[in-house]
Amino acid sequence: MRVGLTTGDPNGIGVETILKTFQDDRMLNLITPILYASENLIEHNMKVLQIENLNVNVIDSVDKAKKGKLNVVKSCSEEFKVNEGELSSEAGTYSFNSLKNAVEDLASTKFDVLVTAPINKDAITQAGFKFPGHTEYLADFANADDVLMFLIGEGLRIGIVTGHIALKDVATKLTTSAISSKLKLMYDSLLKDFGCSTPKIAVLGLNPHAGDNGLMGNEEKNVISPAIKEANSKGIKAFGPYAADGFFGSGAYKNFDGVLAMYHDQGLAPFKALSFGRGVNFTAGLQIVRTSPDHGTGFDIAGKNEASADSIRAAIFLASDVRKNRLQHREITNNPLKISPPKREYRDSKR
Repeated sequence: MRVGLTTGDPNGIGVETILKTFQDDRMLNLITPILYASENLIEHNMKVLQIENLNVNVIDSVDKAKKGKLNVVKSCSEEFKVNEGELSSEAGTYSFNSLKNAVEDLASTKFDVLVTAPINKDAITQAGFKFPGHTEYLADFANADDVLMFLIGEGLRIGIVTGHIALKDVATKLTTSAISSKLKLMYDSLLKDFGCSTPKIAVLGLNPHAGDNGLMGNEEKNVISPAIKEANSKGIKAFGPYAADGFFGSGAYKNFDGVLAMYHDQGLAPFKALSFGRGVNFTAGLQIVRTSPDHGTGFDIAGKNEASADSIRAAIFLASDVRKNRLQHREITNNPLKISPPKREYRDSKR
């Protein structure tokens, strides 16, 4: 499988984690990585990390990618000077170019799945990036009506209704229609991307104690519950709304295939507490497959050889698994297995 990778912010830990991942030859036996970067950035990081034995293939086109090597497509400025941990518009431009070039090649099916390293939103915004994050950028590029930010960890899958918006705006953006759309996206993803035959989805409330029967807000009664009822009428097994604190504290999340949170930190705080460093951010609802690690740019440890590659390795594996699951689901859907009754001779011979 051919996996496209972006650098993320070049002053962060993205490239460090990628190099550490493919320093293990077993990874190169499993997939063909294609990193959109510049030769000088790779050389700088290899020097900092004291890596000498990595099979790097610097190319100017994906068509020249080779198996068994970390292929580096020269798509970013060779003039960029790394300043670990520093926020700059130059770094933002670099990360934006890496992303744009990778997405264009993915759209042309030059590789199979995309894994994005973390960007710094301030830096990339200075470079003309007009989106809250990768999720929204990819949705716009693909002309997708709606997508779902889906966090995947060990035994935990959490989707978010309202993503990268201010907390004060959550209640006004939270509608029955929006929740219904995310529930459908989650259901379809669990079915096609994760192989869940009959997905069960838990829906969290917005207010403390899920509103306490209207004492602390009416969103549960007026907005969330109607969406759950609508989902069930369409054959989607959705339950709730649940009070978020007790739901995670009691381990109730283990009884569901997916959990739908109402806002960013309601979902990400427990997710990172339970899975940080091993979790993956997956964008559901796109025709393409895109994942990313669950951590940020790591400016505080950039250049110190302290970053773990566990999360980006998990992102690569998940992207590969999702694509395989989609292909398998498509094959089953298009060619359903027809089981014929046993032949008469066989039944008679058993008597």
